[in-house]
Amino acid sequence: MATIIKDTTNLTMIAESVKPDAKRRVLLPLVLVKEGITYRIYVNSFGQIFLDPQVNIPASEAWLFEDKAALALVDRGMVESANGQLVDRGSFAKYAKDAP
Repeated sequence: MATIIKDTTNLTMIAESVKPDAKRRVLLPLVLVKEGITYRIYVNSFGQIFLDPQVNIPASEAWLFEDKAALALVDRGMVESANGQLVDRGSFAKYAKDAP
């Protein structure tokens, strides 16, 4: 299994003495709840529970994350863009088609 906890040196307690309700649910503080986030839940041998935030991507975009070569090219392009290594290719308006 891959490393789950990315930063063990900077843990912040955001709630103390939280108890499950009658249906064994634990409510997250509002500060943690963000729109569109789901969680993977992990537990270690000490009984500590970890929530790993996830976002969903459309199936039509999943190919990029499965194609390591394509993802590497996108990553490289993002780094180049962040470093100001841009090439102006002009307008692509002539290639645009009007929606039906």
